[in-house]
Amino acid sequence: MLLFENISLALSGLWANKMRALLTMLGIIIGIGSVIGIMTVGNSLTTAFTTSMQSMGANNITVSLTQKSESDAVEGGSVRLFRPDSYSDSDLITQEMIDEYRAAFGEEVYAVSLTESLGQYTLEEGGTSAPVSAMGVNNEYQQANDLELSRGRFFTQEDQEKGRMVAVVSDVLCQALFPGQEPIGQELHLTYGSKIVTLYIVGVYPYEDSGVTLESTDSVPTTGLYVPLTAAKALAGAADGFSSFTVVGAAGVDIDTLLADTETYFSGYYTRNDSWTVTASSLQSLLDSLSELLGTLSLAIAVIAGISLLVGGIGVMNIMLVSITERTREIGTRKALGATNGSIRLQFIVESVIICIIGGVIGILVGLALGAAGANLLGYPASPSVGSIVTAVTFSAAIGVFFGYYPANKAARLDPIEALRYE
Repeated sequence: MLLFENISLALSGLWANKMRALLTMLGIIIGIGSVIGIMTVGNSLTTAFTTSMQSMGANNITVSLTQKSESDAVEGGSVRLFRPDSYSDSDLITQEMIDEYRAAFGEEVYAVSLTESLGQYTLEEGGTSAPVSAMGVNNEYQQANDLELSRGRFFTQEDQEKGRMVAVVSDVLCQALFPGQEPIGQELHLTYGSKIVTLYIVGVYPYEDSGVTLESTDSVPTTGLYVPLTAAKALAGAADGFSSFTVVGAAGVDIDTLLADTETYFSGYYTRNDSWTVTASSLQSLLDSLSELLGTLSLAIAVIAGISLLVGGIGVMNIMLVSITERTREIGTRKALGATNGSIRLQFIVESVIICIIGGVIGILVGLALGAAGANLLGYPASPSVGSIVTAVTFSAAIGVFFGYYPANKAARLDPIEALRYE
């Protein structure tokens, strides 16, 4: 009951001196608001950056043919001084290696994406043109890149085995070249070198703007045109192997472990190759480092902004000392009527804590508003930091106790006779 009475007395005292209470809280409001605002903006940047990197395939592993360093490139126990700058067909990663890798790692691998770039072209039909980036892909490319089709189908194993000249294109291309027509089964004519290749549309995917501006024709953006990998290699006269490919880890698999195991596995095929080896990399390590950097930077700025909390705490202590001076006779009367030092001390500590908590709550609201405004100004969705809010409330109460204890203890130690004589 005593605690609730003290809270009621504190609120009554603050209401009676509203302007003084508000000015006392101002340092707490500014400090808490600054910390919450900065942490909200920092958290929003980190969240947006992480989401963007994840959509780019941060968990994907890129396996690439890489030239050995001088320390690795040995032949007969000595460093080979003259190594080729480009790989030959025999150096490439073969389909057999990839099949054996899939068999060895089983459920750890969700998909393996294989591609063969054919370059950029402009398709023309009925006087309308549309630019495309043509690429040969394997069947697992659809899984690895979450390529959803709005109509038709993706490539079948039979398409790959027979090297059929079929294509999966975007709805934007279909609307440009075949407006109002059924796109499935339509012919596309692609000029590849001296050849004119006829492709038949078997699937259509909805185009999504990636934010990367490529060449466009008549306001039609450049979109991807996919053909079976075997057809692309035959068309380009490319070797059967690959210089790089992408591995997508299965759900729940530790990507760092899979990356290290994948690199070790494929590099085993190149122990006798004195010029080339295989390395694996992912965006995850870069993502972790940049997220940590953003978090550290936000925390450092928040700590600097939090210095104003110290100023606010001193302001609370100052106003509590003034309040004690003003209420000296009241304190003397209470002590003469039997109030203990502990009850007097508790009264003023509670009043100090109430000031800081109310200031902290107002500061949180101000900080959330500032953080949301800052995040929206930068073009990112606001993502408040729950941890910083909880910390702010706790810190506000701690400031109240810390800076309120000295004035409260001074009030508790007043001599009742001297206090009653005070004018």
